Formats: sequence, C-alpha cells, structure tokens
Amino acid sequence: MAPLSFDIRARSAFTNARLGRVATPHGSFDTPAFMPVGTKASVKGLLPGLVKSTGAQIILNNTYHLLLRPGPETVREMGGVHRFMNWQGPILTDSGGYQAYSLADTNKVTDDGVTFKSIVDGSMVHLSPERAMEVQNLLGPDIIMALDDCPPSQREGEAGEPDTDATGVRARRVDPRLASAQRRDSRKGTYDHARRLAEANERTVRWLERCKAAHARSADQSLFGIVQGGTDLVQRSWCAEQICNIDLPGYAIGGVAVGEPPGEIARVVRHTAPLLPDAKPRYLMGVGYERDLLAAVRAGVDMFDCVLPTRNGRNANAFTSHGQIRLRNAKYSLDDRPIEEGCDCVACAGEQRCPGFSPQGHASAFSRAYLRHLFLADEMLGPMLVSLHNLRHFQRFMLDVRGTIVTDDWAGLVARWPVASGGLHEP
Repeated sequence: MAPLSFDIRARSAFTNARLGRVATPHGSFDTPAFMPVGTKASVKGLLPGLVKSTGAQIILNNTYHLLLRPGPETVREMGGVHRFMNWQGPILTDSGGYQAYSLADTNKVTDDGVTFKSIVDGSMVHLSPERAMEVQNLLGPDIIMALDDCPPSQREGEAGEPDTDATGVRARRVDPRLASAQRRDSRKGTYDHARRLAEANERTVRWLERCKAAHARSADQSLFGIVQGGTDLVQRSWCAEQICNIDLPGYAIGGVAVGEPPGEIARVVRHTAPLLPDAKPRYLMGVGYERDLLAAVRAGVDMFDCVLPTRNGRNANAFTSHGQIRLRNAKYSLDDRPIEEGCDCVACAGEQRCPGFSPQGHASAFSRAYLRHLFLADEMLGPMLVSLHNLRHFQRFMLDVRGTIVTDDWAGLVARWPVASGGLHEP
C-alpha cells in the first residue's frame, strides 16, 4: 500500500482550484493546506497542542538545522521526529539544500552536492542527494523532499526599491546567494543568469534520480520532486517535464519565494502548476502572503508553507483580514480592542481557546494595548500570543478558501479577506 493517497473531493468550475485530502501514515490533512514551519522540530515558542488548536494539520521541519543539531541519528534513537517533538500528525521535511546554499558562511555546489560550513561549530559538511535521503529517512517524517539546486532570483541584483507590503515591512527576504555569486563572478565577468538557470535545472533532475534510487523508506515515506527554473517559463516547462517523468507521490514548485514581486510569483505558478500531474499533490514551497496563496490555489496548488506567521508574530506584526498591524506603534498604547474582532484565536477570544483550559471566570481577549506592553517589556508572552493569532489567521483563511472552492464565490472571499484581493485580480 502506498504511504500517501490524495483524494480530490471537489473542483472549482471557474478556476483550477481543487479541494482534497491527503492521507499519510501519521494521519490526514485537508487541502489546500498551510503548513506552519517548525524549523528545529519546534514551532518557535508554542506547544504542539497550541499549534494544533490553530487548525494546523501538518507541519514542516527543516532538515538542514536538524542535520546540524541534534543530528538525525539522535532523532532516530529518540523514536523519530514525531515522537521527538510530540507532534502526532503528518510532518514534511525539506531537503536542507536551500539553507546549505544561503545560510552557510561558505559553500561550494558541484554535481556531487553542496559542501558548506556548519553554522553550529564551523565544521565542513557535505550534503549529497544520497545523504539528504539518509538524513530524512533517519528523521522519519511522512513526506520528504528531494535535494534540488535552487538558483537565486535575478531580480535581487536589479536596481530599485525592495518590495514592501501594506505596512511598509519588507515583503521578501533578499536572496543572499545572488549577491554572493555576482560578487564572485563579476570579478571574472562570468555571471550569466540564464546559464545558471539551465545548470540548476539539469542538476535538479540528476539529483532527483539519485534521491529516488537512494530513498530507503519508500514504504512509509513519500518523496516529492521539485521543479525549478526561476521566472523563465521555458525553463520551467523543461524542468517540469523532466521531473514529472520520474514517478513520485507528489511534486513541488520551488524557487519562487526568493525575491520576486507578487505578479511574478503568480505568473510562474499559473504556468507551472498545470504542468504537474493532476492526480497528485502540488506543493508551492515557501509561500507566502494571502494574495500569493489565493493566486496559487486558483492555479491548482494544494500545499503551502511559510515562516511569515511566526516570524512576524515574534516581531509584533499581526496579520488581519485587512493587512498587518504593527503592535509596537504608539497608537495602540490605549487600544482595548483585540487584534481582530471575530477571530477565535487565543489572543482574540481569550484563554478558553487553550486546550484543556477551564476558566474560573470570564476569560476575555488580550487587548492591543496589553500586547504592545508585552513587546516593549520584552515579555515572551507577546510573541507567543501574536504567533498563535497569526497561525490561526492563516488557518481561518485556508478554511474559507476550501469552502470557496465548492461555492466558487471568489468575490465573496475577497470581500471577507480584502488583504487577499491581489490574488484574485492578478492578470
């Protein structure tokens, strides 16, 4: 019996959106699904039960960080990553390749893999396709990702102001690999982005073949391949064809959250998603904002992950249906409203939302003024509450999106979630 099954239960009549359910050895999850990121086998600052209470059904762990600490052998000895972190639902791990490229002080990518300096102890670590499979086999998640060569975004090398969201917060992280490559190669006058895309595509396909051959737990772990190609649609088509020629339980779109503006992300995803097998889950890696999620769902994508809810939560930026609010701002110092009226998260609806909590009296919402105080006083409760709110915000949004796939009332969805309007109206 295959370790993963995908049941498409409804389709939009006017878009490529699908409503489905994925079954894994550790349970099922509804699609389209948003996966909170538990980088080091922990969603920062939050108990697993609280993460589950937000509506999350599957989470993501970061292979790179678990490889470096505590090490996959330790996780295996402790019963695998589910038992290690006390999360009994499905888990997906990335391959660790992107972090090896972007976070290491020094790295070298060859056809054999990527060699990088550990951010923990400075030792040199080599991550080949075979080692990426071995590490993920030892960790024991339900879905594992192939090692791929993710090329940097060309746009990060262009002049101009960075993209910002409605609050003025930097919308996308600068991809440090392009700047490094351009500094290194500009001295030689050799950097050619088109050539780099082609090289990455060819290497990604070869590495996937090696990953599939090395995957030792195909009976209980599902390997997904990744389509690269940057914003070049010809390269995307070529890579999608080659990757999908390799029979796998699911497929992902990578390399579209490394500096591109929303319109470019939507354009690439609209082109690429229909090229992936219809009967298998489609995963868009590292995305994103509500407008990006909506545009991708309408293109036919089923799975998403992003650090935005918790990263922004730790920095006092709360998501709402009309956009982010920055709780450190002085205008909230006497604001007794919750982050968002109508939200049923712990922060907005009170402690009765906590699993197992039995209030002795009225458990009211936490005010914006109180949350602001927590951040200014460096109290850890502030990041915890706003992170929980943000996670619930994205789960509420995805729940509404799933309902809209059945009704096809996309205008009604955007009326309820104005922040996502760009995802509906992208040309």
